[in-house]
Amino acid sequence: MPANIQVILQSDVHNVGKSGELVKVRPGFARNYLLPRSLAVPATTAQINRLNHDKAVAIARAEKAKKEAQELAQKIGALQIKIARPVGEEDRLFGSVTAKDIENAVHAAGLAAFDRKKMTLADAIKALGTYEIPVKLLTDVTATLKVEVVRK
Repeated sequence: MPANIQVILQSDVHNVGKSGELVKVRPGFARNYLLPRSLAVPATTAQINRLNHDKAVAIARAEKAKKEAQELAQKIGALQIKIARPVGEEDRLFGSVTAKDIENAVHAAGLAAFDRKKMTLADAIKALGTYEIPVKLLTDVTATLKVEVVRK
């Protein structure tokens, strides 16, 4: 009887591994716990090939998403948004410029793929001036949106 057998995990198992990993476990653990609960499948040649194919597809999909995010970051970086608002004394706005207002201005400028939830706007803008707003598209792709609030 083999000392260890290989299985492919179907879901995360504490102290064993994460979903999709090829791990070596004791035969009794696999036979009595992992396989009956559908937490793992035996590591046959076909299953290993399927696992490798799924990993390759996931890597290709991630690379494509990163490339699209970088292209969007370049478009956002080249964009200069002007928002006109009525102002009172000391150049204070009546109301404020919110993330929704900025999103509408970006969409009007022709960038439909922009999502305001990815902006990091600490507080609403309440004064005239030029602001640089970071936009986090992916974990490692960040763009800077330039917003200028002008007198109406």
